[in-house]
Amino acid sequence: MKDYEFYLVTESSLAMGRSNKDIIAEAINGGAGIIQLREKEWSKERYLEEAKILSRICHAHGVLFVVNDYPDVAVQVEADALHLGQEDIPIAQARKIVGRRKIGKSTHSREQALAAVREGADYISVGPIFPTRKKPNPVGIGLLAEVAPLIRIPLVAIGGIAVSNLPLVLDAGARTVAAISAIVEAEDVREETRKFVSLIKEREYRGRTNG
Repeated sequence: MKDYEFYLVTESSLAMGRSNKDIIAEAINGGAGIIQLREKEWSKERYLEEAKILSRICHAHGVLFVVNDYPDVAVQVEADALHLGQEDIPIAQARKIVGRRKIGKSTHSREQALAAVREGADYISVGPIFPTRKKPNPVGIGLLAEVAPLIRIPLVAIGGIAVSNLPLVLDAGARTVAAISAIVEAEDVREETRKFVSLIKEREYRGRTNG
């Protein structure tokens, strides 16, 4: 996991009949560096079979693949990382299963972010930054700006992020940005991903030259 990457999270219900396989292939061609399979409504068996497919695609293209929620699936499909929510098993318990694989954790407050670091997370996500269909009450740009200077591990901003509001997210201190609907619903997934990646890489370049 590294800074200044674009992180795509799947949600097949938004894909207008397109498969996750097709969506991520186009996103990877557009420059996405991290793919997370997140399908909360699926059975574990269906999730496992999909994870096998997406893991192979990601690794064939040198892209990091992240499994959501299931430590054992992360091991079975040789995922690069496991992502946990606040209601999932503790990181220490997951670590016994996934070994040296990276573990990320979703956080929604300063306290949760700092607690995840103490717990041993390799990266955290902060969000939702903006309202989403399922999460209408965002934590906001203010929390991101507050947390970013305090965190020394990679931090991923997520939640309602689109190309139009991406500059605000980057200005608040995000280096890696995740999107779901902005990409999964896009008519041209590759081009929309390219727009995200271009803005993120521009910010990385500015940071290097100013540093």
